[in-house]
Amino acid sequence: MTTYILRHGQTNYSRRYLVNGDPSKPIQLTEEGRQSLSRGWSTLPLHTVRTWLTSEFPRAQQTASLLMGVPAAVLVIDPHLNELDYGIFEGSPFLEYAVWLDGHGTAKRPEGGTESQREGIRRMLTGVLAALEYPGPRVLVGHGLLISVLLWHKSRCSNEAMPLFFPEAPYVEPIAIADDELPVWITALLSDLDRDAHQEADDHGGASILRIDGGSAVATVESASHSPDQKDLPHA
Repeated sequence: MTTYILRHGQTNYSRRYLVNGDPSKPIQLTEEGRQSLSRGWSTLPLHTVRTWLTSEFPRAQQTASLLMGVPAAVLVIDPHLNELDYGIFEGSPFLEYAVWLDGHGTAKRPEGGTESQREGIRRMLTGVLAALEYPGPRVLVGHGLLISVLLWHKSRCSNEAMPLFFPEAPYVEPIAIADDELPVWITALLSDLDRDAHQEADDHGGASILRIDGGSAVATVESASHSPDQKDLPHA
C-alpha cells in the first residue's frame, strides 16, 4: 500500500505569507486554492483511497473534503499533523519568525509557543508514522513545514545534516511513499532530530545552518512584504 502526503491548497494567509499555527482561526482556501485541487484529482487514486488524514486546521480539512467528494472513505483528524505553534508570531509575516529562528536556533520555543521548530517536526513525523495504522491507500493532507521536510529528505545528499530552513512545499502535489519505505524515512528523520538535540546541547547551536540572507529557501510561509532578495521564501 501507499501513503500520499500533500500540502493543503492556498489560503489568504499563505498567499500573503503570514503564519497561522492556531487551528481555531477559520482560515479557508482561496478560489485559486480550490482550483488547484484539480492537480490532486489527476494524481491521486481517488476511487481506491480508504483513509484520509488531516490536521485540525480548517484549510487541511477543506482540502481533504473537496478532494474526497462524497465522503465514502474514513476521515481521520489527527492533531499530530497540525502546523507549527508560532507563539507570539501568530498572524505575523513568516520572515519575522524566520529571523527569530535564525538567531535562537531550532530547540528554542518562541514566547507564548508550546514547541520549538524541531519539537514540532518530531510531532508531525509521529503523526505520519501513525497513518500506517489505518487502511491504505491513504491520503494525508498536512502543512508546509511537514511537506518541506519530507521533500528535503527525498532529495538529500548522503550525510547531509538537517537544515534550519527547507525547500518550499508546493500546494496539492502528493509525495507517494510505499508502506515499507515510510518507517525508513521517519526513522532517519527522527535520528536527525536526535542528533540535532545532542549537538545543540554540546555546542549551543553550532550545527550547519542555511541562512536567510544566503538565498536559501525557507519552509512553511513567506512574508507579506519582502525585498527582492527574499522573493524565493516559500509559503505555508
